[in-house]
Parts: sequence; C-alpha cells; structure tokens
Amino acid sequence: MRFPRSRSWLPLLCAALLAGCFGGSKPDPRPDNALPVLAAKPRVGLALGGGAAKGFAHIGVIKMLEANGIHADVVSGTSAGSVVGALYASGMDAFQLQETAFSLDEGKIRDVRFFSGGLVQGQKLQDYVNQLLRQTPIEKLRIPFAAVATELEDGERAVFIRGNAGQAVRASSSIPGVFEPVEIAGKHFVDGGVVSPVPVDAARQLGADIVIAVDISARPDGSNPDSMVGIVGQSITIMGRKLAEQELGRADIVIRPKVGQIGLTDFDQKNVAILEGERAALAAMPAIKAKLAAKTAAMGNTPAAK
Repeated sequence: MRFPRSRSWLPLLCAALLAGCFGGSKPDPRPDNALPVLAAKPRVGLALGGGAAKGFAHIGVIKMLEANGIHADVVSGTSAGSVVGALYASGMDAFQLQETAFSLDEGKIRDVRFFSGGLVQGQKLQDYVNQLLRQTPIEKLRIPFAAVATELEDGERAVFIRGNAGQAVRASSSIPGVFEPVEIAGKHFVDGGVVSPVPVDAARQLGADIVIAVDISARPDGSNPDSMVGIVGQSITIMGRKLAEQELGRADIVIRPKVGQIGLTDFDQKNVAILEGERAALAAMPAIKAKLAAKTAAMGNTPAAK
C-alpha cells in the first residue's frame, strides 16, 4: 500500500500513533509484576577462640549452628580456633570436622626439637593443615578466613588473610614456651591469644555484620599457686581474661562451652569438648535467632520491602 502524495494524511498518522501510545490499558507504575527484590541478609561472622584441646568444642558449636540453618559467611580463628576455622572455611561441614578430629593422631602434629629447649617446632602442624586443605592458600578458601597471631618483635596483632594457610595456622597456634616462634617474611610470630584470645575484631574486618564468638579460654580457678610455674600460669590466665573481656564486648553473641575441666593437652577428651560445644550453642540459639531477625529487619529486609 502506498501513501497518497498529499500531505493531508500526516495529521491522521500522528493521531493514530499517539492513540497507540496512550490508549488502551496503561502500564502500571508499581513493580507488582516485576521480579521480587532480593533481600540482603546480614553477614554472619564466627570468631573461634584459643584453648588448645578445648578447641574441639568449636566443632560442637558449628554442628548446632548448621543444624539450625546458620552458616558463617566469614571465619576468624586464634590458636586452636584457627585450626578448626581453616578447615571449616575450606568447605568441611561439622560432621567432616568431627571425623577429622576423631582420626587425629597427636604424633601427626607434634615435632619436638631438643636443641631448642624441647619446644615443639610446629612444622608438622603446618604440613598437616596444608594436607587437609589440599595446599589451598587462605585467599582461595571457600569462606573468607583470618588467622590471628602476635608479632613477637613489637607485640602487634597480625591478621593473616592470604598466603600459606598451614603456616598462618602454625603461627596463630605457637603457644609461647611450648612452640618455637614462626618466622614469616623476616618477622617472628607467636600465639594470637597473647593479644586477641577471641578474634572478634578480625571477624569484623572480614565484613561480618553479626559476630558469634566462641570463648573457650581458661579462667582463674580461685586457687593460690604455690610454685613459680603456677604463679606465671595464673598470671597469664588473668591477663588473657582481661583481653578477652574487652574484645568479647564487641561481639553480638558469645558462646561459652563448659570446658574448664579439660586440660590444654587432654586430646583424649575431644568427645566431651564437642558435646559441651553442642550444649552451649543450643542454649544460645534463641538469642542468635533473635539477633539475626533484628539485624535483618534493620537492613530493611521485610516481605513488603521494595
């Protein structure tokens, strides 16, 4: 069909086009038919504290969190907490962690060197962790992870978020007087518990909106030590408690498994420690869920939010 040569058809054509644009059903400006807005959820951080053999309690805590559908988005760990934290960040679930714990032979992680005063070197621990992680560096783990240690030269807190995961865990776990300090890039590192017994701040640095802290550190037992070793040990415990209390005050939830009866080297008590972790996490679950709900609401994540 051809249009007539006369320009009298132009007004009619414009009118038809305008009618097609504005006539009939009008588009609804409200996004009722649009895809639902995906609500952001608060990032959950898990801060796992130090405590040597008491650290198996962390596995029990993770078991209860997972059973209730709560999974950490970031993980930080000090000392024993760095061991469990690294494995969890690699993608292991709670039952895999428990299986690994039960198959652990102390000989796999203890390498005493007598010329250094009978201290544990820590190379075996480093190799063992790297073997379980399949040599994966920290920055390649499935969950963002930080291992906290103490720089021996200046006493500053060191937060390892990249590099050799086993070496970072070894540095974080190098209890002074038991393990040799670890040399990394010309500096020496010892246990993170010296400056950060429960690494709440490290979890915040990783981007956590809510931090669930697990405190397994020792407490003064009310006794009056009658030996030099006992006095030193009690003094270190007191200093550690003061440091922990300050940082724990910045956590949203603190879980305290009852593992005071477990000694630092009581690796045969791992089943008891795991059970206490489960009990403590279960008791804290109402508070955890309430905190998550409040944070979610504060972020505007209600069903009616657009």
